[in-house]
Amino acid sequence: MTTTLTGVRTTADKDVERIDERDHVSEPWWAGLGTRGAVTLIVLGVLAAAWAVLAPALGLGWLPLTPENLATGVYQAAKVVAIGVVILVGAVLTRRRAGAPAEPERD
Repeated sequence: MTTTLTGVRTTADKDVERIDERDHVSEPWWAGLGTRGAVTLIVLGVLAAAWAVLAPALGLGWLPLTPENLATGVYQAAKVVAIGVVILVGAVLTRRRAGAPAEPERD
C-alpha cells in the first residue's frame, strides 16, 4: 500500500510503529533515586537485616514483617543494600568523571 494525500498509513508505517513500541524500555523503579535515595536504601536494608536477625531472637517473631526463615529475610535485605550500593557508586563515579566537586544534591 502507499500513503495517500489524506494521510492513510501503509502497512509499512504500521510495522515501524510496532517496532518503536517494542523497543521502548521502561526504566526500573530505582533509576531516578540519586545519592540520597541510594543511602536510604542502604540504611533500610541494614535495618531490615537487623530486624530479620533480632526479632526472632527477642521472641518478637509474631510481629508483622518478621520473616519465617532467617536466611530469607537476610537475603531480601541484602538485595536492597546491593541496589543501594550500585546506585551510590554510580552516582559517585558520575560526579568524579564530570569533575564536579562533591556537593550534596538539591531536590
